[in-house]
Amino acid sequence: MQYGICHLSIVPLRASASHESEMTSQLLYGEHFKILEERAHWSRIRNSFDGFEAWIDKKQYKHIEEAEYLSLEQEDLQLSSDLIEYVTDESGLLMPVALGSVLNFTNRLAHSYEGEKVKTSVSKKENLIDTAILFLNSPHIWGGKSPFGIDCSGLTQIVYKLNGFKIKRNASDQAKQGEALSFIEESEPGDLAFFDDNEGVINHVGLMMKDNYIIHVDGKVRIDRIDHSGIFNSELRKHTHKLRVIKKII
Repeated sequence: MQYGICHLSIVPLRASASHESEMTSQLLYGEHFKILEERAHWSRIRNSFDGFEAWIDKKQYKHIEEAEYLSLEQEDLQLSSDLIEYVTDESGLLMPVALGSVLNFTNRLAHSYEGEKVKTSVSKKENLIDTAILFLNSPHIWGGKSPFGIDCSGLTQIVYKLNGFKIKRNASDQAKQGEALSFIEESEPGDLAFFDDNEGVINHVGLMMKDNYIIHVDGKVRIDRIDHSGIFNSELRKHTHKLRVIKKII
């Protein structure tokens, strides 16, 4: 088994071994992974944090030793806590890193970081919404995980991650976690609301807020009303997403 780490700001993960293939997720700086399969220019990897599997361009990561991978597995994550910060590389050049980037391996990459950071010890549940609000107006990008472009499950995952909680990458997998609630009135800020399409497939997720509001990604990270039918967009004056279930994850 071989191992790797993302040493660049934000790297796309692809459904297949091609730059033309769908971007299914991203790696942020400092995320580490197992290498499952190698081809001439691509590797299929499994992200350590959430088990997500996809293809990555071989030029966009560095190999690490098994001992280094195992060491990272035992450490509490240290994450960048500013929307955007910088690391200085071995040549003295600045490289931007986004909110939620992992800083544990920085010194071993011969990089330096002087910005704010947070350890992923378990935080209070009420802090989830404060974290989510940092992403307001970030544009929607399918597979995105950063303030420069994010999707619905990328938002919920990174918000939970920054507060010390681990959830899966995709909305359909996140919906398998936690305890289902019977009514909206039972929900607390930070609980996850899931929505499905006409075939009953869960395709959207957002974080519940107080007073029947929800923060989610629809074109951008935004706050809308939610009722028993689903999300109501006051600008469009209509429901845009059909509520399936609300889950208490923590």
